[in-house]
Amino acid sequence: MPGISPDVINHKLSISTAHKPVRQKRRSYDAERYEAMRSEVDKLKAIGFIREATYPVWLANSVMVRKARGGWRMCQNYTDLNKACPKDSFPLPRIDQLVDATAGHELLSFMDAYSGYN
Repeated sequence: MPGISPDVINHKLSISTAHKPVRQKRRSYDAERYEAMRSEVDKLKAIGFIREATYPVWLANSVMVRKARGGWRMCQNYTDLNKACPKDSFPLPRIDQLVDATAGHELLSFMDAYSGYN
């Protein structure tokens, strides 16, 4: 997110050393989905939210999901990465509210835990 220090928003995943990195097989989509993906990526690159990664260790496919009101939502398929990360034995309900509370209201959490895709 432009304007926010990386010290605030960066974190590392604790990935099990027993799992090898996975590069998912490339998916093919129809022209409408490719165009929706291209426009979303171009928009995010233009504002500096994403950048191209060279030689990634873990590679997850983009998946296009139809929104309820038309249009497309671009998501990432992290199933292989989720398998390699240890499970949290203490799941946190209302995580967005807890994040805001622990930040002392000095920071704004952009996490949307109500959309159902987190």
